[in-house]
Amino acid sequence: MQNNIFISTDKSLLNINLIHNFLKSSYWAENIPLGIVQKSIDHSLCFGIYENSQQVGFARTVTDYACFAYLADVFIIPEKQGQGLGKRLIQFIMEYPELTGLRRWHLVTFDAQGLYKQFGFHTPDNPQDHMQIKKMNIYKKELEEIY
Repeated sequence: MQNNIFISTDKSLLNINLIHNFLKSSYWAENIPLGIVQKSIDHSLCFGIYENSQQVGFARTVTDYACFAYLADVFIIPEKQGQGLGKRLIQFIMEYPELTGLRRWHLVTFDAQGLYKQFGFHTPDNPQDHMQIKKMNIYKKELEEIY
């Protein structure tokens, strides 16, 4: 395991430009404005993963710290993927003292089910019980309104 890797919840260490640049090109937050990224960070428990003090990944949880957490915006930068950093980040989050004992964890992923299954995530027992409002291309609309 790399000794020069560390994970922190200190938001002052986060590289907002790195996070924004990754997310605005992601399939789940394409074209997300910087202001929305900043607001999501301000209102979440965030985790940065660093190598030699340079941020190489990110994740955030939306939580009440008592019963529920939603895991979102998890990524490792492309040049560092495949080195076990994603697993290390998720392990850290799942063992984070303020989040242990939660009754329910939730996340949405298109392509990383294998990673999350290793930590106990699975398809909902009764998916018909889960409801959502999903606004597609919302950030594209915001960009059009700005220009």
